[in-house]
Amino acid sequence: MKSSVSRAVVAASVMVALGLTAACGSDKGSGDNGSGSGSGSGSGSGSGDKKQSGQQAKQKPAEKKSTALSAADLEKAVLAKGDLKGYKVEKMSAEDMPSQTVPADPAACQPFADMFMFATQPSAKARVGRIMTGPDELDATVISLALLAHEQPDAEKVMDDLRTATKNCTAYEHADSKYRDVAALPTPKAGDEAVSYKVVGLIEGQKTPMSFTVVRSGSTLAAFYSINLLKPKKFGVPAEVVEAQVKKVEKAKQAA
Repeated sequence: MKSSVSRAVVAASVMVALGLTAACGSDKGSGDNGSGSGSGSGSGSGSGDKKQSGQQAKQKPAEKKSTALSAADLEKAVLAKGDLKGYKVEKMSAEDMPSQTVPADPAACQPFADMFMFATQPSAKARVGRIMTGPDELDATVISLALLAHEQPDAEKVMDDLRTATKNCTAYEHADSKYRDVAALPTPKAGDEAVSYKVVGLIEGQKTPMSFTVVRSGSTLAAFYSINLLKPKKFGVPAEVVEAQVKKVEKAKQAA
């Protein structure tokens, strides 16, 4: 049985796609890459970015360990209507963010399978989710995002596991769906550390490329993924969305 979050996200994308089909006409620009932080096949596998990210982490002074934010803190920290001009923001229901994890095959890909549902191991103390569409009415990109509250050592472990999975996982099966062409992408310079990667899934019979970016800011993970059913090769989490969300998380940490 497919996860409820996969159905919800694909359904949202289909609704956007159906509304745009007449306006878009032929897909002449389907070969374009997204301009967001998670896009761009011409930049290689992203291994250089991972090395650079690791070097930057080593050069930074020791972080002050932060504790998990509360559910109320996350609600204040998550992007809302008016935070980004033109973006529509809708709440993701608890049903669309199942807390249980489903085993992936092979096990090396489990961090990716979990993140698809915005779940983690160890489990988050609290989570909130949103679905966003951009200001361009002819752009069928749908962005899903979540804030995950952890104790900082757990948040760091989740990031380490995702980074390891980008090296050891290229394809997997999960919740009756197949995922292929897993590869690291260049990471944004945001938060304390970040991981980006792409996955091509066969979901509801449709070959669907997805771009993921996860940023850690202290003990909080800001996780994003995007899909575009009209222009599958144009995908990527917009940099402005990542930057705005991380900035709002950092303000919430100071106020908590």
